[in-house]
Amino acid sequence: MARVLLAEDEEAMRGLVTRALQEDGHDVVATADGAEALDVLQRDDGRFDLLLADIKMPVMDGIALALAAARDFPELPVVLMTGYADQRERASGIEALVRDIIVKPFTLAEFRTAIASALKGKS
Repeated sequence: MARVLLAEDEEAMRGLVTRALQEDGHDVVATADGAEALDVLQRDDGRFDLLLADIKMPVMDGIALALAAARDFPELPVVLMTGYADQRERASGIEALVRDIIVKPFTLAEFRTAIASALKGKS
């Protein structure tokens, strides 16, 4: 179905999200931080259908990653995830660049709905 670039520093969450996406038929490239994800995105010349990133990560956080992705690949839909209210507030300034912010903890149904909606809106 879709090719998804995932940036999530927590190994357990990265595994859960990867499995959920793969169960839905998506091809997933999983990375452990925003800098690694940006390297993959640039190396693959933005050939992804969705960028899914945690907001709070070491090296480069999800907001910085979303800004870089929007600058270099403006057509790429971005969905952010966070378990921190203050991080969600930080992301409120970039609504125009982000399709959705998924609040952790989330159910798989909520997650799948958000992903389907972001992919559906892709031009």
